[in-house]
Amino acid sequence: MLGTRIACVIALFGACLAPLASNAGDDRWDRDDGKRTGVQVGPRPYYLIDKMTPSPLKRKLESCSAGPFYKTDFSIGHRGGAPLQFPEHTKESHEAGARMGAGILECDVTFTRDGKLVCRHDQCDLHTTTNILVSPLAAKCTRPFEPAEFDGNGTRVKAATALCCTSDLRIDEYKSLVGKMDASNPNAKTPQEYQGGTANWRTDLYATGGTLLTHRESIELIKELGGKYTPELKGPNRAANLQVEAVFGSQANYAQAMIDDYKAAGIHPRKVWAQSFNKDDVLYWIRNEPRFGQQAVYLDDANVPADVPTAAELRGYAAQGIKIVAPPMWVLLAVDPNTGKIVPSQYAKDAKAAGLDIITWTIERSGRIVEDVLPTKGTAAPSYYYQTTLDALKNDGDIMTTLDVLARQVGVLGIFSDWSGTVSYYASCMGLN
Repeated sequence: MLGTRIACVIALFGACLAPLASNAGDDRWDRDDGKRTGVQVGPRPYYLIDKMTPSPLKRKLESCSAGPFYKTDFSIGHRGGAPLQFPEHTKESHEAGARMGAGILECDVTFTRDGKLVCRHDQCDLHTTTNILVSPLAAKCTRPFEPAEFDGNGTRVKAATALCCTSDLRIDEYKSLVGKMDASNPNAKTPQEYQGGTANWRTDLYATGGTLLTHRESIELIKELGGKYTPELKGPNRAANLQVEAVFGSQANYAQAMIDDYKAAGIHPRKVWAQSFNKDDVLYWIRNEPRFGQQAVYLDDANVPADVPTAAELRGYAAQGIKIVAPPMWVLLAVDPNTGKIVPSQYAKDAKAAGLDIITWTIERSGRIVEDVLPTKGTAAPSYYYQTTLDALKNDGDIMTTLDVLARQVGVLGIFSDWSGTVSYYASCMGLN
């Protein structure tokens, strides 16, 4: 017992978390790669299930409250694993996602000035995701901080701005930064004020200095955590001072460099789902790295329904050798006008008819349903992830309803989440691998 308590003190969150009553006596452990990692889904899935409208699905999910909960590839940790509460693409986010049962963890891949691959969602997001503006490296930013401007009545006439890119820095400089929640304050008059702006449905509680990762460090950490990999090769930010071609010679070399890191680490291709919004990257892997290309993922960047690919386009993807597509979850869903319930969209049916497998993104990234999502209904910019299902939403419990439709009716292979415990609870309850 004493040994257990001591081990807990040095665990991920710095202290032993008392096990939930629902996990009491659970001796099921994940043993992938010889590691023993108890999955802790935490209180959030219980909260969401409690908020659900009474239904057979709610009763089913309630019946699983005692677990056991296990790591599953259906649960994919978005931007590292747990960016709902942890700084994205950090060691701490990876560890939190793995602890919550994410079997696959994401590293969005971009590059430094000296050609090293690192985990960031954008080539130029350091001003919102790290402390760079309050560090000695601020002077190296593509566009240094400029304060907000206000007129005589106190009305803002110009938002605070900055643009700091991974390609502005060498790898040692990049590694000297610390991660924070992805946010900025448009009213900031100082770099210190610009560090704020975290959404009120997220938290800065764990943003006390996230550990930034190179791509290779991410690979090694995920290996230690017994997980699998879904790196996304990020496209160029054309506002940056340094572009892909200047560092790697060509986009193809950049795409190859990402795969080379897995080969150098001895990672089996079946554990890697390489992703890109650039179809040429996916086709490059299919043609030049076929063992990795077998499960390369073509990400869909549709912003509004008019952007959604047609059935003919989906058949064209399959004809080119693409096997997996990954649209945002709203593309896969619609509301049945007769029942008012969420159902698979025409795209979902067309993709399956074309023989394509589907992964989707991102649940737990839109805040609270009543307070944050539903108020966007009827506006010019409705909630991105729920724009096709707003008419069917009533409460936070509908996050679980949405997840169920994606899993059981659309038949997705997996879903990215900003809080992996939610998806891991569902997948464990439904027996998904």
